Amino acid sequence: MRRKINVALTVGAAGIAAWATSKVVTKSIPRTEKKALQFEKPIVLANRGGLLEAPEHTNAAFTHAASLGVHGFAVDIRLTKDEQIVVFHDEYVNRTTNFEGKLADYTLSELKEADAGYHFEDKLGECSYRGKGETVLSLKELLEQFPHLFICINIQETPDTYEGSLIPSKLWYLIEELGAEDRLAVTSAYDEQVDRFNLYAQNRIAIGAGNREIKKAYTTYTSQFGHLYQPNTDLFCCPQKMGVFSIGRVGFINFLSKLNIPIYFKGVDKPDNITSLINAGAAGFITDQPSVIMKTIQTHVVE
Repeated sequence: MRRKINVALTVGAAGIAAWATSKVVTKSIPRTEKKALQFEKPIVLANRGGLLEAPEHTNAAFTHAASLGVHGFAVDIRLTKDEQIVVFHDEYVNRTTNFEGKLADYTLSELKEADAGYHFEDKLGECSYRGKGETVLSLKELLEQFPHLFICINIQETPDTYEGSLIPSKLWYLIEELGAEDRLAVTSAYDEQVDRFNLYAQNRIAIGAGNREIKKAYTTYTSQFGHLYQPNTDLFCCPQKMGVFSIGRVGFINFLSKLNIPIYFKGVDKPDNITSLINAGAAGFITDQPSVIMKTIQTHVVE
């Protein structure tokens, strides 16, 4: 029995020694701050332009959100048949337009004939935007129309598809062509897409963490070995909870802050949650209802 106790004590002491040594030898290196992310106060990004208030990813949505004073937009991107980047969420076009089939089977000019406001229902349950001329927008059109706003671009295409293999490079060349490096960020749920894009960008553009990177950071933080975490991205865009991961914890937000990584929370629309997250250090919010969250921030955040 005494021998077992001695072994346990030895193993425990070795673990503590390894932890202490790692604290001395290894330290996390904060990310270099990107110009696009330098905001003095929490920001509001209208998700797909504010998909609960106007047809998502349409000029109507973006114009409406901009009129409310949002700081920018969070958009999804996909690739058309003629390899043009459009702001669009779904693989198939039938949920939001009057077309059928895959988006990748249409050229941009063909998609321009679709009614992008076809299925949107207003608060009265009426399709008030149907037939009003709302079209599918290219990313280039969006960037040119709102040069003063921050755009967080999410690569929606999966890495193992033809479109997914092309879109990182296509995106980089478009950003470079427009000189938009300092007013946007690029992210994806697929870490591989973020890595592919950064092969071209070479850290000249703010890049967001994929799901794997977010979970890696949180696991390292809770393991007492947070000092070993070396960040590969510049921002996190995520909900308050990802499965068992409580991303909205004050400690985790502070952990990221010390590494120069702002965190933007999705799907938070209740005033109390917004206020508590701002007090915890949240950098901003990605919302489907920009009018609600803008009002909340203006009402509850002390200048």
